[in-house]
Amino acid sequence: MFARLLAALTVLAAIVAPAAAQDYPNKPIRIVVGFAAGGGNDIFARLVGAKFSEMIGQPVIIENKPGAGSRLANEYAANQPADGYTLLVAASGGMSIASAIFPKLAYHPTKSFVPLTMIANFPLILAVPADHPAKTVPELVSWMKANPDKANYATSSPAFTIATELFKLKTGAPGLAIPYKSSNESVVSVMGGQTLLTIADGPPTVPLVKGGKLRALAVTGAERSAELPDVPSMKDVGFPEVNTGLWSGLFAPAGTPAPILKKLEDTLRRVIADPDVNGKLRAMAVTPGGNPSNEFRAMIDADIKTVADVVAAAKLEFKD
Repeated sequence: MFARLLAALTVLAAIVAPAAAQDYPNKPIRIVVGFAAGGGNDIFARLVGAKFSEMIGQPVIIENKPGAGSRLANEYAANQPADGYTLLVAASGGMSIASAIFPKLAYHPTKSFVPLTMIANFPLILAVPADHPAKTVPELVSWMKANPDKANYATSSPAFTIATELFKLKTGAPGLAIPYKSSNESVVSVMGGQTLLTIADGPPTVPLVKGGKLRALAVTGAERSAELPDVPSMKDVGFPEVNTGLWSGLFAPAGTPAPILKKLEDTLRRVIADPDVNGKLRAMAVTPGGNPSNEFRAMIDADIKTVADVVAAAKLEFKD
C-alpha cells in the first residue's frame, strides 16, 4: 500500500512540476540584495531586474537587506520558499569567501543555493603612493624584502586581505595588515603615505590612479583592465597565481524545481547578454558574466578551496 502511494506521489510530482514551470511566473519576483541601495550589487540587481521584468512580464522587486557583509541577507534568502519567486544577488565576499573563513556560516553558496549565473566579475588593483620608488611589481617586492619594517598594506575586508596575503605567499614579500573601514579609506591611506600598498576594487582606486595620486602596478588576474589598459596584469609581471577578483551573481534557494531553474537560468543569461545591459555593465569597468549555472557552481567551489588554502597557509583568523 505504501509503495503504491509513494509511486502515485512520484507520478503526481512529475506532472505538477512541469505545469508549475509553464505557469511560472504568475506573480511578482523579489530579488534580495545584501547591501544598501546605491552600492555596486544594488546597481547590478536593478539593472538586471528591470530587463528581467521586461522579459518575463512580471514586476521584479528589489529588496535591500544590508548587514554583516551581506551574510544576513544570504541566510534570509536561503530560508525562503524554493518556488522561484525569491532570488538573491550575492557577491563573492558573502559567498565563496565567507564560506571559506567562517566555519559556522548558516548557509553554503552551492548547497543552500543553486547558482544561476554570474552577473559580472572584476579584478582588483595593486596600488602604491605615486612617489614611491617602486615602479613595477618586482621592484615593489624587492623593496618590501629590503624594508620589512615599512612593509604594510591597507585592507577593509576579508576579500582584500586574502588577495594581499595571496600576493605575499606567491612573491615572498612581507607585509602587515592595517585595517580600515572601507576601500576608499584604504586608498586614501596609501595616497597619504600611511600605508605602503593596497589591493582594492576599481571605483575608489581608478580615479586616483588616473589623477596621478596613486600608482597602479598591476591588476590581479590574467587580463588587463579596460579602465587601466597600460597597467599590466599579475600574469604579465610573472605572478599568474595571484589571480583574485570579485564577482556578483544570481542565486535561487536550493530545492527550486528544475523546470523553473531552467527557465530562470535561460532568461537571466539572455538578460546579461542583452546589448543594453551588457554595455551598461562594461561602462562600470566590470566584465559581464552570463555563464551557465554548472560553470558558475564549479567556479564558486574552486574559489572556496583557493580561499581556504590561502587562509590556512597565511594562518589568518577572521571574527564572525
